[in-house]
Amino acid sequence: MADKCIFETANDDLSLPKATVQKIISEILPHSSGHAFAKDARDLLIECCVEFITLISSEANDIAEKETKKTIACEHITKALTDLGFQDYVPEVLLAAGDHKEQMKNREKKQSKLEQSGLSEAELQRQQEELFGAARTKYAQG
Repeated sequence: MADKCIFETANDDLSLPKATVQKIISEILPHSSGHAFAKDARDLLIECCVEFITLISSEANDIAEKETKKTIACEHITKALTDLGFQDYVPEVLLAAGDHKEQMKNREKKQSKLEQSGLSEAELQRQQEELFGAARTKYAQG
């Protein structure tokens, strides 16, 4: 019983967003199918997912450390999956990794505040000098 409390306390901050997991469940098991997925079953699924991620991450970390790498790479994950008997997942993982890499290449880069302002650097410099001048005047008066 005490072990269970320690386990729960240690993993309280390790979870997946319930809404996201529910969305995935709903896509796989649509409401129109007539089947329901109980909330306690969803919570158990989340715990299983967290445990799976922890297992794979730990194994991948061990593999990376043996190679004296400080960063876990995709090949460490795929080797961990294979070593732990989940080799059937490797093709799908590689496909997802490729898709993610493509999405990162194609996503719009965030604009800097300078780009967002639509003003030239010289105009922004002039505005800043005006503000500094106003602040100096206000400070000198009061």
